Amino acid sequence: MKELVIPCTYFDKPGEENTLKTLQLAKKWAEELKIKNIVVASSSGETGIKASEMFKKFNLVIVTHSTGFSKPNFQELSDENKKIMEKNGAKVLTCQHAFGGIGRAVRKKLGTYELEEIIAYTLRTFGEGTKVAIEISLMAADAGLIPVNEFCISIGGTSKGADTAIILKAVNAQTFFDLKIVGFICKPKN
Repeated sequence: MKELVIPCTYFDKPGEENTLKTLQLAKKWAEELKIKNIVVASSSGETGIKASEMFKKFNLVIVTHSTGFSKPNFQELSDENKKIMEKNGAKVLTCQHAFGGIGRAVRKKLGTYELEEIIAYTLRTFGEGTKVAIEISLMAADAGLIPVNEFCISIGGTSKGADTAIILKAVNAQTFFDLKIVGFICKPKN
């Protein structure tokens, strides 16, 4: 990319009320910058369905929570919502969080934090959506669903919906420190 000016939209509050605007802004910049890889976080599938309707001509990856994330043997994404997203051309990835998993188990059992959770807490200083957007890009790259060393737009949120969109150069988790954030498209102010 040459010299680039990307204005960032700052939302007054985090949350799902920003979902449509976040997706619209991300699509605008994906088209303008000819970025074809889009990664979106969606637990229940509501945000994922909206994204799958909007990003039909893109390589869209919807990243969900792993089974058992909220309670044992429970998957938050319904089969119906997954089918809708896939019918719209999205790839759905359900796997362990890049900044969770074993480290979270160590914290819960032994009361001490592991490196990946420290990284997650550090990224949250930019907002929960920023942490989520970076994490899901790693997960999608590790699954081979987006290419590494190419630009993608990654979209995350705070609790529910989408409120953060970032342009970044995707990497695998084992090369995390090579990840480059090119710019923020939108994020909450606080």
